[in-house]
Amino acid sequence: MSQAIVFQNARLLDGRSPEGEHDRFVRAEGGLIREISDKPIRDSGARTIDLRGRTLMPGLIDCHVHVVAGLVNLGQNALLPDALVAFHAQRIMGEMLARGFTTVRDVGGATYALVDALEQGLTTGPRLIVCGKALSQTGGHADFRGRYDNRDADYQTRRLGALGRICNGVDACREAARDEIRQGAQFIKIMANGGVASATDPIAFIGYSSDEIRAIVEEARNAQTYVAAHLYTDEAIARAVELGVRSVEHANLIEKKTASLMKERGAIACPTLVTYEALKNEGESLGLPAASVAKIDDVRLRGLESLEIMHDAGVTMAYGSDLLGPMHRHQSEEFVIRGRVLPAIEVIRSTTIHAAELIGMTGKIGVIAPDAYADFVVVDGDPLADLSLLTGQGRHLPIIVKGGEFIKNELN
Repeated sequence: MSQAIVFQNARLLDGRSPEGEHDRFVRAEGGLIREISDKPIRDSGARTIDLRGRTLMPGLIDCHVHVVAGLVNLGQNALLPDALVAFHAQRIMGEMLARGFTTVRDVGGATYALVDALEQGLTTGPRLIVCGKALSQTGGHADFRGRYDNRDADYQTRRLGALGRICNGVDACREAARDEIRQGAQFIKIMANGGVASATDPIAFIGYSSDEIRAIVEEARNAQTYVAAHLYTDEAIARAVELGVRSVEHANLIEKKTASLMKERGAIACPTLVTYEALKNEGESLGLPAASVAKIDDVRLRGLESLEIMHDAGVTMAYGSDLLGPMHRHQSEEFVIRGRVLPAIEVIRSTTIHAAELIGMTGKIGVIAPDAYADFVVVDGDPLADLSLLTGQGRHLPIIVKGGEFIKNELN
């Protein structure tokens, strides 16, 4: 059992109020937040830490990661031995936690075995929410065989390094969705548009028929969960939202009317702008195929405008990074990119209360409140005034706590 913690004189910032709350006292015990007060909390058995001049935030949440993506070339990544992929994932998750991300949502690739490994204490990393393998049609965004590899697509379904599995037709899509849920998927991910990292699907390609998406959405709802979809173009986003997709990944090419539709239907966006900057600067040198390099600017150049369109429409936006291989180190730079066009408090909300809403864990993560998980990051300074304090590989985070356990403590 972890020792109780009392934070004194803390400025709390979880996005529920525009400026946060000053001079608060917080007690955590048994992995949960137990008490918050504007008066000192007495607990003789607790570890007491004075946070005057610092900001106490919930543990950060990233809603779009691929922890099995140790290589930038995802076709090659799918061919790696599972053991090697698992060790890549171990390193990637450990580094995410060291940046202050205490919960991440993997949107293609990670299996429930990695969740089990974390829960059993076999490895260290953020709390992991998984969809298993993303569902893709033949030639879609999770089909990395290219034009000349004619192996049966099923060869990648059970490989840890593969981000997705191929299924075609209503019955096969139903079966695949049910199978991923059987294996521990906590939501379902589909590839409903062309993508950058795959070879045979231009960005404008639309993935899956309407009947296939309806069937997948129905299976997710039957399992009391939701569908997330890889989406770029306005046409594809509007269609997916009309068909019941709840989580719109990327959304770079969205227009105002479709943003209003998302708001009306309660769909949540998960933009991932940092990955396009990283791919533009480093992708080719790290092995991204030429066909993929040629597609980067098709989505990169509209990224900031898409944020403005969705913000103006009142669309809820969660934090996402979507990085691959060595580019994972840029994970926290998404804060600064979004801060170029969005109010800082909205950027903070994307990694706290909005991210928790998308994941379906409102009140448990992304908030500093009684009965929430004791996940914390302490920031040297005010991130509302300087979002870059959340970057730098955790350099400005002297304390990181996950589930009441100190991951890092440089204050006492």
